[in-house]
Amino acid sequence: MAPYRIRQYEDSDYEVVRTMFGHGIKEHAPAGYIHMLKCLQTQLLFLGLFLAVLAASGSLLVSLLALLLTLIGGWFCIRSLWTDYVHQSLCSDLLDIRRTYLEAADSCLWVAEVEGAVVGAHVSVRREHRGRGIGRALCRTVVRFTQECGYSAVVLSTSMVQYSALQHGLPEGLGEVPIPPRQLPAVLQARPRPGARLLGPSSAGRYNGRLVGPY
Repeated sequence: MAPYRIRQYEDSDYEVVRTMFGHGIKEHAPAGYIHMLKCLQTQLLFLGLFLAVLAASGSLLVSLLALLLTLIGGWFCIRSLWTDYVHQSLCSDLLDIRRTYLEAADSCLWVAEVEGAVVGAHVSVRREHRGRGIGRALCRTVVRFTQECGYSAVVLSTSMVQYSALQHGLPEGLGEVPIPPRQLPAVLQARPRPGARLLGPSSAGRYNGRLVGPY
């Protein structure tokens, strides 16, 4: 395959970066839905609903229909969470990418390019170009930048259903230390300069953090 290169974001990348971000986030909705179904609390809730409807109606068919409608409703709820997050991001930090990531202090944004086409940004890589180390190269670029800015560590957050990111992790030699979700807010609050820099969104319970460093 053609080699890739990491370069700084340019204004001409605006639409492709926003589109790629949206697609990259939304593709995790099915995994999020499956994760929800595997939770014991969810299974007990569905079982309770099924038994309650069965007791009230006395009809197995009605009970199964109620369960099916609940499953369909759950899918739309999960999908809306990812869709709403994309919409929120596109209307906030990604609305004016230059002002947010290039003009702000100690901020920057890089993209991965293959044969003149942007295939990665925001540590998100197009599906057909994954497995080539592009995501890790973007991470290395961010870490190098934070070192130059005087930060001693980076906090990388990934959702619990981004299995590929959790499995492959970060480039070797960066001193990666997993952070349980409950401890993530405390890590983000205690970041003197030089301290920890956040790469990506964070939310207790939804994200697993990784403290990279000290360098």
